[in-house]
Amino acid sequence: MSIEFLTFLKREIHRFLVLYKQTIIPALISSLLYIIVFGTTLGTRISSIDGVAYINYIVPGLAMMSVINQSYQNSASSIMQGKYLKFIEDILIAPLSGLEISLGYIIGGALRGLICGFGILIICLFMTDLKIENYLLTLFYLLTVSWTFSAFGVIIGIYAKSWDEIGSFTNFVFMPMTFLGGVFYSLDMLPPLWRNISYINPIYWMISGLRYSTLGLEENANLISLLICFGFSCIFTFIATWMFKTGYKIKS
Repeated sequence: MSIEFLTFLKREIHRFLVLYKQTIIPALISSLLYIIVFGTTLGTRISSIDGVAYINYIVPGLAMMSVINQSYQNSASSIMQGKYLKFIEDILIAPLSGLEISLGYIIGGALRGLICGFGILIICLFMTDLKIENYLLTLFYLLTVSWTFSAFGVIIGIYAKSWDEIGSFTNFVFMPMTFLGGVFYSLDMLPPLWRNISYINPIYWMISGLRYSTLGLEENANLISLLICFGFSCIFTFIATWMFKTGYKIKS
Protein backbone atom coordinates (compact mmCIF):
# COMPACT_ATOMS: atom_id res chain seq x y z
CA MET A 1 0.00 0.00 0.00
CA SER A 2 1.27 3.44 -0.93
CA ILE A 3 1.67 6.24 1.58
CA GLU A 4 -0.76 8.30 -0.50
CA PHE A 5 -3.49 5.67 -0.18
CA LEU A 6 -2.92 5.21 3.56
CA THR A 7 -3.08 8.99 4.06
CA PHE A 8 -6.35 9.20 2.13
CA LEU A 9 -7.78 6.23 4.04
CA LYS A 10 -6.74 7.80 7.36
CA ARG A 11 -8.61 10.96 6.37
CA GLU A 12 -11.81 9.02 5.66
CA ILE A 13 -11.63 7.11 8.93
CA HIS A 14 -10.72 10.18 10.97
CA ARG A 15 -13.61 12.05 9.35
CA PHE A 16 -16.29 10.01 11.12
CA LEU A 17 -14.35 9.05 14.26
CA VAL A 18 -13.74 12.65 15.25
CA LEU A 19 -17.48 13.28 14.93
CA TYR A 20 -18.52 10.12 16.78
CA LYS A 21 -21.24 12.02 18.65
CA GLN A 22 -22.93 12.57 15.29
CA THR A 23 -21.90 9.46 13.35
CA ILE A 24 -21.88 6.56 15.82
CA ILE A 25 -23.66 7.41 19.08
CA PRO A 26 -27.02 8.39 17.45
CA ALA A 27 -27.07 5.12 15.48
CA LEU A 28 -26.61 3.10 18.67
CA ILE A 29 -29.23 5.09 20.57
CA SER A 30 -31.86 4.82 17.82
CA SER A 31 -31.38 1.04 17.61
CA LEU A 32 -31.64 0.72 21.38
CA LEU A 33 -34.90 2.67 21.30
CA TYR A 34 -36.25 0.24 18.69
CA ILE A 35 -35.24 -2.66 20.91
CA ILE A 36 -36.80 -1.15 24.02
CA VAL A 37 -40.04 -0.03 22.35
CA PHE A 38 -40.67 -2.92 19.97
CA GLY A 39 -38.94 -5.59 22.04
CA THR A 40 -40.93 -4.85 25.17
CA THR A 41 -44.30 -3.86 23.69
CA LEU A 42 -44.57 -6.42 20.91
CA GLY A 43 -42.62 -8.92 22.98
CA THR A 44 -45.53 -9.15 25.39
CA ARG A 45 -47.81 -10.13 22.51
CA ILE A 46 -45.33 -12.14 20.44
CA SER A 47 -43.39 -14.08 23.05
CA SER A 48 -41.22 -15.95 20.55
CA ILE A 49 -40.67 -16.67 16.86
CA ASP A 50 -39.40 -20.10 15.83
CA GLY A 51 -38.42 -20.76 19.44
CA VAL A 52 -36.40 -17.53 19.78
CA ALA A 53 -37.45 -14.79 22.23
CA TYR A 54 -38.90 -11.89 20.24
CA ILE A 55 -36.52 -9.29 21.66
CA ASN A 56 -33.59 -11.45 20.51
CA TYR A 57 -35.21 -12.13 17.15
CA ILE A 58 -35.28 -8.44 16.14
CA VAL A 59 -31.69 -7.65 17.17
CA PRO A 60 -29.98 -8.93 13.96
CA GLY A 61 -32.41 -6.97 11.78
CA LEU A 62 -31.86 -3.76 13.73
CA ALA A 63 -28.09 -4.24 13.59
CA MET A 64 -28.25 -4.75 9.84
CA MET A 65 -30.50 -1.72 9.41
CA SER A 66 -27.92 0.43 11.18
CA VAL A 67 -25.07 -1.06 9.15
CA ILE A 68 -26.85 -0.30 5.87
CA ASN A 69 -27.71 3.30 6.73
CA GLN A 70 -24.42 4.27 8.34
CA SER A 71 -22.10 2.78 5.72
CA TYR A 72 -24.11 4.30 2.87
CA GLN A 73 -24.36 7.73 4.49
CA ASN A 74 -20.65 7.88 5.24
CA SER A 75 -19.31 7.35 1.73
CA ALA A 76 -22.13 9.17 -0.07
CA SER A 77 -21.91 12.26 2.15
CA SER A 78 -18.11 12.32 1.98
CA ILE A 79 -18.14 12.43 -1.81
CA MET A 80 -20.99 14.94 -1.94
CA GLN A 81 -19.13 17.15 0.51
CA GLY A 82 -16.07 16.98 -1.74
CA LYS A 83 -18.17 17.99 -4.74
CA TYR A 84 -19.96 20.75 -2.84
CA LEU A 85 -16.77 22.26 -1.38
CA LYS A 86 -14.86 21.75 -4.65
CA PHE A 87 -12.01 19.67 -3.24
CA ILE A 88 -12.94 16.49 -5.09
CA GLU A 89 -10.69 17.73 -7.91
CA ASP A 90 -7.71 17.70 -5.54
CA ILE A 91 -8.36 14.04 -4.79
CA LEU A 92 -8.68 13.18 -8.49
CA ILE A 93 -5.31 14.74 -9.36
CA ALA A 94 -3.56 13.12 -6.39
CA PRO A 95 -1.21 10.19 -7.16
CA LEU A 96 -4.00 7.70 -6.54
CA SER A 97 -5.57 5.23 -8.94
CA GLY A 98 -9.32 4.91 -9.41
CA LEU A 99 -9.21 1.70 -7.40
CA GLU A 100 -7.36 3.35 -4.52
CA ILE A 101 -9.77 6.29 -4.38
CA SER A 102 -12.82 4.04 -4.41
CA LEU A 103 -11.31 1.72 -1.80
CA GLY A 104 -10.51 4.68 0.45
CA TYR A 105 -14.11 5.82 0.45
CA ILE A 106 -15.50 2.26 0.69
CA ILE A 107 -13.28 1.15 3.57
CA GLY A 108 -14.09 4.32 5.51
CA GLY A 109 -17.83 3.77 5.15
CA ALA A 110 -17.58 0.03 5.77
CA LEU A 111 -15.67 0.60 9.00
CA ARG A 112 -18.32 3.00 10.27
CA GLY A 113 -21.07 0.49 9.48
CA LEU A 114 -19.07 -2.32 11.08
CA ILE A 115 -18.53 -0.35 14.29
CA CYS A 116 -22.24 0.48 14.54
CA GLY A 117 -23.32 -3.10 13.81
CA PHE A 118 -20.96 -4.69 16.30
CA GLY A 119 -21.73 -1.97 18.83
CA ILE A 120 -25.42 -2.85 18.75
CA LEU A 121 -24.73 -6.58 19.10
CA ILE A 122 -22.30 -6.06 21.98
CA ILE A 123 -24.76 -3.84 23.86
CA CYS A 124 -27.52 -6.40 23.34
CA LEU A 125 -25.31 -9.12 24.80
CA PHE A 126 -25.63 -7.25 28.10
CA MET A 127 -29.22 -6.01 27.72
CA THR A 128 -30.75 -9.31 26.62
CA ASP A 129 -29.94 -12.99 26.83
CA LEU A 130 -28.64 -12.91 23.22
CA LYS A 131 -25.80 -15.32 22.52
CA ILE A 132 -23.92 -15.12 19.22
CA GLU A 133 -23.63 -18.58 17.71
CA ASN A 134 -20.90 -17.93 15.14
CA TYR A 135 -18.67 -14.88 15.58
CA LEU A 136 -16.70 -15.44 12.37
CA LEU A 137 -19.81 -15.72 10.21
CA THR A 138 -21.33 -12.72 11.98
CA LEU A 139 -18.22 -10.70 11.10
CA PHE A 140 -18.51 -11.84 7.49
CA TYR A 141 -22.11 -10.66 7.16
CA LEU A 142 -21.52 -7.33 8.88
CA LEU A 143 -18.39 -6.68 6.80
CA THR A 144 -19.80 -7.67 3.41
CA VAL A 145 -23.07 -5.78 3.91
CA SER A 146 -21.34 -2.63 5.19
CA TRP A 147 -18.90 -2.91 2.27
CA THR A 148 -21.79 -3.35 -0.18
CA PHE A 149 -23.69 -0.26 0.91
CA SER A 150 -20.56 1.82 1.37
CA ALA A 151 -19.70 1.03 -2.26
CA PHE A 152 -23.28 1.83 -3.23
CA GLY A 153 -22.91 5.12 -1.36
CA VAL A 154 -19.86 5.91 -3.51
CA ILE A 155 -21.91 5.29 -6.64
CA ILE A 156 -24.79 7.49 -5.50
CA GLY A 157 -22.39 10.14 -4.18
CA ILE A 158 -20.82 10.42 -7.63
CA TYR A 159 -24.12 10.32 -9.47
CA ALA A 160 -26.15 12.63 -7.21
CA LYS A 161 -26.41 16.33 -7.93
CA SER A 162 -27.78 17.38 -4.55
CA TRP A 163 -28.00 16.32 -0.92
CA ASP A 164 -31.70 15.59 -1.42
CA GLU A 165 -30.91 12.81 -3.88
CA ILE A 166 -28.68 11.12 -1.32
CA GLY A 167 -31.32 11.38 1.39
CA SER A 168 -34.08 10.12 -0.88
CA PHE A 169 -32.40 6.71 -1.17
CA THR A 170 -32.38 6.35 2.60
CA ASN A 171 -36.01 7.40 3.02
CA PHE A 172 -37.65 5.89 -0.06
CA VAL A 173 -35.49 2.86 -0.86
CA PHE A 174 -33.49 1.54 2.09
CA MET A 175 -36.09 2.11 4.79
CA PRO A 176 -38.99 0.37 2.98
CA MET A 177 -36.75 -2.50 1.86
CA THR A 178 -35.40 -2.92 5.38
CA PHE A 179 -38.77 -2.87 7.12
CA LEU A 180 -40.14 -5.28 4.49
CA GLY A 181 -37.07 -7.47 4.95
CA GLY A 182 -38.33 -9.13 8.11
CA VAL A 183 -36.73 -6.97 10.79
CA PHE A 184 -39.71 -7.21 13.14
CA TYR A 185 -41.43 -10.36 11.90
CA SER A 186 -40.94 -13.72 10.26
CA LEU A 187 -41.92 -14.13 6.61
CA ASP A 188 -44.02 -17.09 7.68
CA MET A 189 -46.45 -14.56 9.17
CA LEU A 190 -47.12 -13.03 5.75
CA PRO A 191 -49.64 -14.13 3.11
CA PRO A 192 -48.07 -16.14 0.25
CA LEU A 193 -48.11 -13.17 -2.16
CA TRP A 194 -46.16 -10.81 0.13
CA ARG A 195 -43.88 -13.63 1.22
CA ASN A 196 -42.87 -14.29 -2.38
CA ILE A 197 -42.33 -10.56 -2.98
CA SER A 198 -40.06 -10.41 0.06
CA TYR A 199 -37.91 -13.17 -1.37
CA ILE A 200 -36.72 -10.86 -4.17
CA ASN A 201 -35.64 -8.26 -1.59
CA PRO A 202 -31.85 -8.66 -1.18
CA ILE A 203 -31.94 -6.98 2.23
CA TYR A 204 -34.16 -9.80 3.49
CA TRP A 205 -31.43 -12.31 2.66
CA MET A 206 -28.81 -10.14 4.39
CA ILE A 207 -30.91 -9.98 7.56
CA SER A 208 -31.67 -13.69 7.32
CA GLY A 209 -27.95 -14.46 7.05
CA LEU A 210 -27.08 -12.39 10.10
CA ARG A 211 -29.96 -13.96 12.00
CA TYR A 212 -28.51 -17.38 11.19
CA SER A 213 -24.99 -16.43 12.30
CA THR A 214 -26.12 -14.82 15.56
CA LEU A 215 -29.13 -16.91 16.59
CA GLY A 216 -28.48 -20.12 14.67
CA LEU A 217 -31.92 -19.71 13.08
CA GLU A 218 -31.87 -20.77 9.41
CA GLU A 219 -35.12 -19.47 7.94
CA ASN A 220 -33.96 -20.21 4.38
CA ALA A 221 -30.84 -21.50 2.66
CA ASN A 222 -27.88 -19.69 4.22
CA LEU A 223 -25.85 -20.26 1.04
CA ILE A 224 -28.14 -17.85 -0.83
CA SER A 225 -27.48 -15.17 1.80
CA LEU A 226 -23.74 -15.72 1.50
CA LEU A 227 -23.79 -15.44 -2.28
CA ILE A 228 -25.99 -12.33 -2.29
CA CYS A 229 -23.85 -10.49 0.26
CA PHE A 230 -20.56 -11.34 -1.42
CA GLY A 231 -21.93 -10.85 -4.94
CA PHE A 232 -23.36 -7.39 -4.35
CA SER A 233 -20.17 -6.25 -2.59
CA CYS A 234 -18.10 -7.25 -5.63
CA ILE A 235 -20.51 -5.72 -8.17
CA PHE A 236 -20.80 -2.35 -6.44
CA THR A 237 -17.04 -2.18 -5.83
CA PHE A 238 -16.41 -2.76 -9.54
CA ILE A 239 -18.91 -0.06 -10.55
CA ALA A 240 -17.51 2.47 -8.03
CA THR A 241 -13.96 1.83 -9.23
CA TRP A 242 -15.00 2.19 -12.87
CA MET A 243 -16.71 5.50 -12.15
CA PHE A 244 -13.56 6.93 -10.57
CA LYS A 245 -11.32 5.54 -13.30
CA THR A 246 -13.40 7.08 -16.06
CA GLY A 247 -14.26 10.24 -14.12
CA TYR A 248 -17.95 9.65 -14.64
CA LYS A 249 -19.87 12.82 -13.67
CA ILE A 250 -16.92 14.15 -11.66
CA LYS A 251 -14.52 15.22 -14.40
CA SER A 252 -15.52 18.22 -16.46
